[in-house]
Amino acid sequence: MMELKIQLIPTGEIILSPGKNGENHCHNCKVVASDGVRAMMESALTARDRVGVQDFVLLENYTSEAAFIENLRKRFKENLIYTYIGSVLVSVNPYKDLEIYTKNHMERYRGVNFYEVSPHIYAVADNSYRSMRTEGKDQCILISGESGAGKTEASKKILQYYAVTCPASEQVQTVKDRLLQSNPVLEAFGNAKTLRNDNSSRFGKYMDIQFDFKGAPVGGHIINYLLEKSRVVHQNHGERNFHIFYQLIEGGEEDLLRHLGLERNPQQYQYLIKGNCPKVSSINDRSDWKVVRKALTVIGFSENEVEELLNIIASVLHLGNVQYGGEDSNACITSDIQIKYLPRVTLVLSVFACLHLSLTFLSLCVFHHQLMSPLNLEQASSARDALAKAVYGRTFTWLVNKINASINMSPCFVLSVSFVACVSFEQFCINYCNEKLQQLFIELTLKSEQDEYEAEGITWEPVQYFNNKIICDLVEEKFKGIISILDEECLRPGDASDLTFLEKLEDTVGGHAHFVTHKLADAKTRKVMGRDEFRLLHYAGEVNYNVNGFLDKNNDLLFRNLKEVMCMSENKILTQCFNREELSDKKRPDTAATQFKASLAKLMEILMSKEPSYVRCIKPNDSKQSGRFDEVLIRHQVKYLGLMENLRVRRAGFAYRRRYEVFLQRYKSLCPGTWPNWDGKLSDGVSTLVKHLGYKPEEYKMGRSKIFIRFPKTLFATEDALETRKHSLATKLQAGWKGYSQKCKYQKLRNSAIAVQAWWRGILARRRAQRRRQAANTIRRFIKGFIYRHKERCPENEYFLDYVRYSFLMNLCKNLPKNVLDKSWPTPPAALTEASEHLRKMCMQNMVWSYCKKISPEWKHQMEQKMIASEIFKDKKDNYPQSVPKLFVSTRLGKPLLTLQPTGYKLPVTKYDRRGYKPRPRQLLLTANSAVIAEEGKLKQRIDYGALKGISVSSLSDGVFVLHVPSEDNKQKGDVVLQSDHVIETLTKIAICADKINTININQGSIKFTMGQGKEGIIDFTPGSELLVAKAKNGHLSVTAPRLNSR
Repeated sequence: MMELKIQLIPTGEIILSPGKNGENHCHNCKVVASDGVRAMMESALTARDRVGVQDFVLLENYTSEAAFIENLRKRFKENLIYTYIGSVLVSVNPYKDLEIYTKNHMERYRGVNFYEVSPHIYAVADNSYRSMRTEGKDQCILISGESGAGKTEASKKILQYYAVTCPASEQVQTVKDRLLQSNPVLEAFGNAKTLRNDNSSRFGKYMDIQFDFKGAPVGGHIINYLLEKSRVVHQNHGERNFHIFYQLIEGGEEDLLRHLGLERNPQQYQYLIKGNCPKVSSINDRSDWKVVRKALTVIGFSENEVEELLNIIASVLHLGNVQYGGEDSNACITSDIQIKYLPRVTLVLSVFACLHLSLTFLSLCVFHHQLMSPLNLEQASSARDALAKAVYGRTFTWLVNKINASINMSPCFVLSVSFVACVSFEQFCINYCNEKLQQLFIELTLKSEQDEYEAEGITWEPVQYFNNKIICDLVEEKFKGIISILDEECLRPGDASDLTFLEKLEDTVGGHAHFVTHKLADAKTRKVMGRDEFRLLHYAGEVNYNVNGFLDKNNDLLFRNLKEVMCMSENKILTQCFNREELSDKKRPDTAATQFKASLAKLMEILMSKEPSYVRCIKPNDSKQSGRFDEVLIRHQVKYLGLMENLRVRRAGFAYRRRYEVFLQRYKSLCPGTWPNWDGKLSDGVSTLVKHLGYKPEEYKMGRSKIFIRFPKTLFATEDALETRKHSLATKLQAGWKGYSQKCKYQKLRNSAIAVQAWWRGILARRRAQRRRQAANTIRRFIKGFIYRHKERCPENEYFLDYVRYSFLMNLCKNLPKNVLDKSWPTPPAALTEASEHLRKMCMQNMVWSYCKKISPEWKHQMEQKMIASEIFKDKKDNYPQSVPKLFVSTRLGKPLLTLQPTGYKLPVTKYDRRGYKPRPRQLLLTANSAVIAEEGKLKQRIDYGALKGISVSSLSDGVFVLHVPSEDNKQKGDVVLQSDHVIETLTKIAICADKINTININQGSIKFTMGQGKEGIIDFTPGSELLVAKAKNGHLSVTAPRLNSR
């Protein structure tokens, strides 16, 4: 089932990412289909006004350099640094990190057609790799550009891409690691800071990577070209020597520097201060040193080899500090300290004198006699510098060979250096290399175009272009070329000099259209040319060359006696670099230019045998600032890289070509005859489509498998029509899709509902039948049990009896007593009578226990008093029930009136005296040992509890009571008659304090009491309507009290 996803185009950049179920997502623009149809590169044309076109071939005004640069500017502003010219990748250095080199990006470009995704260095790498595997042809990637344009970074990205995406095993992984780690080592020994680039490659590099039949990298080989050895002894202002010198001094351990005799200060070494910038803020030499040391270990350098290699690097620094003095014609070494370090680090300890002598004298062999000729100051300095360059240059070659041996297990990278205004011998060789590469580039591009046209059956139209073979011949032609003249001047006897070389050039090639000197130039040109310069008109522009040093650099000779000393070294690396067979070889070695010419010819032969891909690197500005676009500088690079020439060749015929299936798949919606599907031949479908679009015959051609469109405007009009069509198409697709999806959803929901309903009805019916069966069985068992209910337990009545028990227990559970006063209890069946009684007791005990557990000490004391009161007065005293809900208190008075001893219970009472029974207000106080009767704070009577014989009270509701004391007690005047409003509480307190619970007498009718002196008194109690206490006519105390409760 297709899944339609439409996304907005923010930048025109096409990014394909795999989604769920393998569908491809175009993050910035297009329709994405889960059947594997990919969004094409043409998708970005809708945003061309803002971000330009991704292929310069699609520029309408392709002959305009301004339009070319403006397209670069648009893309650079949007951080789109890559653009195609057909299959050529143009890369602009952004001078900042872009998040476009992650593993996810690598996977997006892996195995994808070249034009299916946005331009990227990974697309070039993947296209070369797939072509190698599918076609079985060797591939090469040519990377060129000015210093600082990003050539080194481009080669790194390609290596990283292969390291991640190629098949891997444990052995292959080792090779990958070594290939990747070879970069920092070669950069340390072969790169340096220049005015235009902090990490400029000062040598050309050809890297050959070998793959097995599975496509896994299994080895590689590196060839280096033209190391800039002069940088070892001299640097222009603002530039530095090779990185390794500064990394060793800044990052080396103290013990290592002490062993090498070095100081952690680059200012101390003459070879490091010529450019006057030993330290650069943008370069971290200490960190880079750690990377290089780790890389050397990964590549396979032993500790001894690393030590010997660093000894050589240190020896070059010490050699640079060797100073000369003396007369002009007889130089001598004045810096003994530095010369003493040299033998130790180069391991020529046994020939210290020879080394000293070789740096100040020239050894000559005349008629088999050895002669020593002293060197003047200039010659001695030149000999010292020549030795330093030779040692470093040969060591670098050994290092490359060592790396080759490590990765010896085919794309390649050829790095060139920039053209500058006035340059010397090294740049002359490099510009000659650029001419050869440009010649190869144009020839291979034309050949590729012609092959494609012929394969498709399209008539090839000859293309006019600038053939720089005339410049290559000017440089390399035998006997007449500049290199041949330079070699001849170097080899001829006599006083040959750079100026005589220039004169000979004027005589030999002076009439060449691309050669000019000060002598041959017109007056205007002479103003900008020196007398020691000549000018070549390269394909990229005019370049002036200063001849000073041409002969010396071309000879590149090292005195024989210095070679002999180096051959004596015990350093194994120097032993390999300076072979003794070289001393016995009488043949004069080839000059540097001849060697370079031969190497270049071999390189051209290698490249011609491979299928090329091209990366053209452009530097946007000289200040290395991100976001800055220097149009003048870029126009210069566009010219010398031959980009406009390449674009003109690519556009000479047809600007756009695509396979029929790709073109038809993209644009078939524009024609009713091809939409939605075309079932016939692809060529017929494309023909039907272009006729409907109104293509004119001169605008396109039909090939065997591709359609060729001549003008970009034709493609743009088609793309704009597709963009307009997409809105109606998307609406129609969405409507159809929504209707189809809703219909499917409805059908699915309906079928699901029917299935659920049928299932649920079945469940309900089965449940209902089961319940009926269970109900019938239950009723049957219940009836049978009821019939046999009075018999012993048997199978017939066990269910009924269990149900009766269960019902009783469930009823009991719901109707348990709520508190201890609740005496209700369900009536149990006969079989559970005994069990019911046990349960009732247990329930009551539990409620009592729970109630008691919740009682506080104060409430417990209250309950104890109430229990005693109940024991004494319950069913005996008429007003007892009214006292039950009333709490007993500890006192009925405020502030105690007596302070003789601590008192407990206190309350006001009425005392009836023995003469006439007059009521007297008194206070009754209960202490720990006695009951005290007081009047307004005065002690009136004390009754010890031990002397208290008993207490009498009536059964009515009155509050009169009598405290009986012994009559023989002289301290007492007789029994005490008192009245209290809280008689139950008062008597309970007295009974508890005096421990006289059993001595309280509750009388009916009358109470006798002792009045003193043997006399007795009587209190008569009669029921009445209201309480009345008075002396009766018979002399008794009459108490009338209302009856509150009937007994």
